[in-house]
Amino acid sequence: MKTVLIALIAALSWPLAAWANGLQQLEVFLKDIQGARASFTQVVTSPPKAGDKAVRAKTSSGSFEFVRPDRFRFDYTKPFVQNIVADGSTLWLYDADLNQVTVRNQKETLGATPATLIAAGSDLKTLRESFDLSALPNRDGLAWVEARPRQKDGQLQSIKAGFKGSDLAVLEIADGLGQVSVMTFSAWQSNPRIAAERFRFQVPVGADVLRP
Repeated sequence: MKTVLIALIAALSWPLAAWANGLQQLEVFLKDIQGARASFTQVVTSPPKAGDKAVRAKTSSGSFEFVRPDRFRFDYTKPFVQNIVADGSTLWLYDADLNQVTVRNQKETLGATPATLIAAGSDLKTLRESFDLSALPNRDGLAWVEARPRQKDGQLQSIKAGFKGSDLAVLEIADGLGQVSVMTFSAWQSNPRIAAERFRFQVPVGADVLRP
């Protein structure tokens, strides 16, 4: 789960004509959406282990918020409570079961990740410094765009974002080990008022703090 969280570390919407492809939608989103909040369901599938033909899948759910250019939070509520909070300089990962907080430098940790694509980018030119971007054929009633990291030494292989109308509907994240994470968003709100306190993480009393 930790690998998925780091890879994830994690969407977006804006009105656009129906003929626009995913790349055009991403460009408009970067210009028009300064923040958003939504609920999400995440399904992570992993390749079968040696000698086992069954595909392994894990489902989780929670809520997501972001404010450009560099603040966001993922709050996982099921099946376990976990929080990922980026305050602009520090990335906080909290595991409630372990009562453990991992603290990382935000800029060094994010790099070419979905969070950069969603919450940090300001225009396509800036994103292209980290990603190869391309429009994909429409499918499932959605307009799709794909982002592949320019640096090939990380775990992340590709990010695909599917848009429906003014909402980001699906985010698909694939890593080099064959693991795929699909996040489906609902109850999307564009440019809501989000208090700055939402991105200020307070270490729970008694929690262990790790600084790798």
